[in-house]
Amino acid sequence: MSEAPLQSYAQLRARFPDLPETPLIVLAFDHARDHLPAFLFNHVVRSWIFAARVGALDALTYDAEVVAVATLFHDFGLTPLGDGPHRFEVNGANLAARFAREHGFDARRVQLVWDSIALHVTHSISLFKETEVALCSRGIGVDFGAPDHGRFRAEEIDAIVAAAPRLDMKRQFASCACHLARTKPETTYDTFIRDFGERYVPGYQAPSWVDAIAGGPFTE
Repeated sequence: MSEAPLQSYAQLRARFPDLPETPLIVLAFDHARDHLPAFLFNHVVRSWIFAARVGALDALTYDAEVVAVATLFHDFGLTPLGDGPHRFEVNGANLAARFAREHGFDARRVQLVWDSIALHVTHSISLFKETEVALCSRGIGVDFGAPDHGRFRAEEIDAIVAAAPRLDMKRQFASCACHLARTKPETTYDTFIRDFGERYVPGYQAPSWVDAIAGGPFTE
């Protein structure tokens, strides 16, 4: 049975005392809670817990504030607050970078936050980047059943989901993806959202690189 919904970072740490706590992490948590829909907030919270657990399992040394901000902000590009002209990961990364910069992160840490979010679904790149970038992708991936999911005991997954319930996550996330494919298709052609568009959105048609190369301005 699901427990009461999360209202404060103190509630979360009471359940998971190994999570790091700094004023900036609490601020990022509160910002995500106040501006994300409930299902998406719970997803980013689970993603952060998973990332922290994977980091502990692998005894990684990393910047805990960067990973916290990146995982907690990684889906703002799916919301009106993170709306913009680019693919949703880039829109969200831009928003998170502004937040990080405004709260004292230096240029290097801001770049790590940006890369973590912009690349979070591109595992063929992100897993070969800095520890923070890779860890963000891995934690988020656990919430979709990526390989690190198998490293968790069933009771661990159950405890995390009880703290931050999924709230019809599969259907609601698919709805977000289809909305972008329907309303901003040009931002989705080189993302996983293309798969949702091709399967669920009537009239969606992504351009082909085969056609682009064959019709290019060169004779050979």
